[in-house]
Amino acid sequence: MRLAVPTDLEPMEARLVEVLPREPGWQYEPKWDGFRCLVFRDGGEVELKAKSGKSLNRFFPDAVRTIAALPMKKLVLDGELLIAVDGSFSFEALQMRLHPAASRVAKLSAEQPATFVAFDCLLDARGKSLLAAPFERRREALETVFERTGEGDYFAPTPFTRDVKKADRWLKGAQVQTDGVIAKRLDLAYEAGERAMLKVKRLRTADCVVGGFRYESNSKLVGSLLLGLYDKQGLLHHVGFTSAIPAAEKAALTKKLEKLIWPPGFTGDAPGGPSRWSTERTGEWEPLKPKLVVEVRYDHVTGGRFRHGTKLVRWRPDKAPRQCTFEQLKGPAREPR
Repeated sequence: MRLAVPTDLEPMEARLVEVLPREPGWQYEPKWDGFRCLVFRDGGEVELKAKSGKSLNRFFPDAVRTIAALPMKKLVLDGELLIAVDGSFSFEALQMRLHPAASRVAKLSAEQPATFVAFDCLLDARGKSLLAAPFERRREALETVFERTGEGDYFAPTPFTRDVKKADRWLKGAQVQTDGVIAKRLDLAYEAGERAMLKVKRLRTADCVVGGFRYESNSKLVGSLLLGLYDKQGLLHHVGFTSAIPAAEKAALTKKLEKLIWPPGFTGDAPGGPSRWSTERTGEWEPLKPKLVVEVRYDHVTGGRFRHGTKLVRWRPDKAPRQCTFEQLKGPAREPR
């Protein structure tokens, strides 16, 4: 490709902070939970690059076709690939695209087309690089792109606000399925590979049944709690774990848990046994009577499970285990307003 921006460009990243900056000169955008993607187009050539630098073309032929159909011949955009399933964005659907069989990828791309949500423009209408330009100018260039293309189901600009109070509402609003808020300085150049932006993650919590536990490695103290949620049929499914247990509380908690040991623990999906990656979180586990409820903080849900470990917020003796259902994890995919 003969573009003013190199196709091996590393995307600019964001540094995690606790609160959004509140002084003037910032723009706020939703932080989407998708696949980060740099889009390059030079005439009939289209290249989709993952954050790792690897090509995504073979896994997202639908997105390649979307970009190839745009009226501009030279284009470099930064954004996110998303797939909506049953009204919610699904990270699992994105992962399913990373399949070795082209026939499987073609089937999925036809059934569940991907959307590219653009949030930065790195090439102007004359084909000149905008890497050194302030973000405010790059956003104007992005708006110019969409003035020509229009906004569609599979190619859209990310919403934004420069009102920090509105950005606060995005963080707190349970009705919006996003991962948090990104803050960008309006005078910020595109600093490839640097954590030059700021991000604040949304605080999501769920009440879960403790369906089992694992001991610490080489210890008889509890190392992690295995979390469960009930489905509509009343089956308790393993959805993740929390190991954020204060050391001073482990001895007493271990005694409490050992009194509740009783199979099967989980009546639906259960934790796996030891593997070659075995740790205290993936080895043998002890099943418990479904008596204890904890509130945990989590970031992502994939395939009905917490993608990462969770943070224990508090015990919920006031909550009935049967009240801990998957309904807590559901959220619509509509954009912030």
